[in-house]
Amino acid sequence: MVDFQYKDKYGLEDFRAIMAILRSENGCPWDKVQTHQSIRRDLLEEAYETATAIDTGDMDNLLEELGDLLMQVLFHARIEEEKGTFDFDDVCDGACKKLIRRHPHVFGQLELDTPEEVLVTWDEVKRQEKDQKSTAQAMQSVADGLPALWRAEKIQKKAKKDGFDWPDWHGAREKLSEEIGELDEAIAAGEHVEEELGDVLAAAVNLARLLKIDPEKALNGSSDRFVARYTRMEELAAQAGQALPDMDLEAQEALWQQAKKGE
Repeated sequence: MVDFQYKDKYGLEDFRAIMAILRSENGCPWDKVQTHQSIRRDLLEEAYETATAIDTGDMDNLLEELGDLLMQVLFHARIEEEKGTFDFDDVCDGACKKLIRRHPHVFGQLELDTPEEVLVTWDEVKRQEKDQKSTAQAMQSVADGLPALWRAEKIQKKAKKDGFDWPDWHGAREKLSEEIGELDEAIAAGEHVEEELGDVLAAAVNLARLLKIDPEKALNGSSDRFVARYTRMEELAAQAGQALPDMDLEAQEALWQQAKKGE
């Protein structure tokens, strides 16, 4: 039994203490053997679950998921604290100093009046901090661990700051058609198909950006609609005394169109 004081309400220092106990010699057999790599996926999953709570407007779930997300931050910080490299206080210190540096209009003398001006200044300060002297260096700093659509969008936004961008969505739409044509040629030739398909996806992201549409949100919406329609297809098939796997593609397509009409 560990030495621990139970309370009616806990705070951040209690959270840190619990994590230290779990990682201690007499703590949890699972927690104390974890590494940054072994819990990397957990961090991502908790971030996405937090995002889902936000999207659904479920504040009770958001409360819980924010706690799970913070637990992951404390977990990673604790691992390094045990090594003597840094601790959670160092994480907080770095984050606070970054916020102060990147808000000179709040903590300094700079005057900014619009959110757009703030974003420009934030990006300039960030590039100075990271000693990025070119847009290419800024592009290279975009994390490759991001969802691919978001990463493409962030890279394209950095190119836009150099003026390398379409004046409106029409040029991006034509480029998408061009890339689809190149994909067709690659498929016919049986080579460079993955490369050309990637270019089609990048062109689609570019079009979404210029239409001010979040490509991740758009694709997730499409997936949600697909699931809803497929669910309806199964229901329609069952009502007819059939099962989808036993139907040919033509019959399945007819149910798909029926499911779409019912939306």
